[in-house]
Amino acid sequence: MENYTDREWEELRKMGGDSDIDVDKAWNKVLSRINESGKTDIKVPAKIVSLRTNLMKIAAVAIVILGLGMAGLYITQKGILSKKISVTTDINQKNLEVTLPDRSVVILNRETIFSYRANFGKRDRNVSLSGEAFFNIEPDRDNPFIINAGKAKVKVVGTSFNVITSNPDSAVEVFVKSGQVMLSDNAGNKTLLLDPGYVGKIDSKISDKSINNDPNYLAWNTGMLIYDGQTLDIVFRDLKRVYNLDIVADDPSILDEIWTAPINNQAQETIIRLICYSFNLGYKKDGNVYHLSKK
Repeated sequence: MENYTDREWEELRKMGGDSDIDVDKAWNKVLSRINESGKTDIKVPAKIVSLRTNLMKIAAVAIVILGLGMAGLYITQKGILSKKISVTTDINQKNLEVTLPDRSVVILNRETIFSYRANFGKRDRNVSLSGEAFFNIEPDRDNPFIINAGKAKVKVVGTSFNVITSNPDSAVEVFVKSGQVMLSDNAGNKTLLLDPGYVGKIDSKISDKSINNDPNYLAWNTGMLIYDGQTLDIVFRDLKRVYNLDIVADDPSILDEIWTAPINNQAQETIIRLICYSFNLGYKKDGNVYHLSKK
């Protein structure tokens, strides 16, 4: 076996000392010696071999950590993208506007829950609704807009329409303002194609559509109530829906009075005073309920 000179060992010793080690320089010197001698049994200082081994281990660990980091980032991003976003309104809120990533606009009525995914529009345009909302949907024939409305599904391409999921009879109700809407039950056994001006109702038991004859159907959104001879019982029902105004007629004959004036976003107290002045009535307020009586 070939031995190094004292000078050469001193060089290697210095390279393996407390100062910074140039590993590549040391390794190349060893390889040069091997090539010159044609022998492979040269003893490489243990400190250099150990350093190389440790560096390779560190590199391997770094690759694993990097791989796990990328996988974690992918999983995290996937989780963020699939996260559900929910918007809710309480009893005192209405006309809360939600603009979706595709520029579709949804306007929520009181006590409504509207949900969609953070990646909305990337693969589909699926949303969920509980309560009542008006939709103005951007056209996209390759990516229909689908509403999970509890007991039914609403499918459109691009249109404006109103959806109610909270009717007392539990049927999902849709009114189409423009475009076409497909309304179907969850089982897919019943389907209604609704044109502008139609109201459709559907659940597992019923399937029905008819022309809308109520000029105040969308008044919860516009705040404008129009009358041309309706009785006060209809007016009071509308005021409850549009303004969350509770009115009780202590004398039932009050409900038969005829109302013809428009109501356009007035304050509750103003509306009550207007009605009482028109029919010579008095009122008192009990909590949030107005009680009307004849003078």
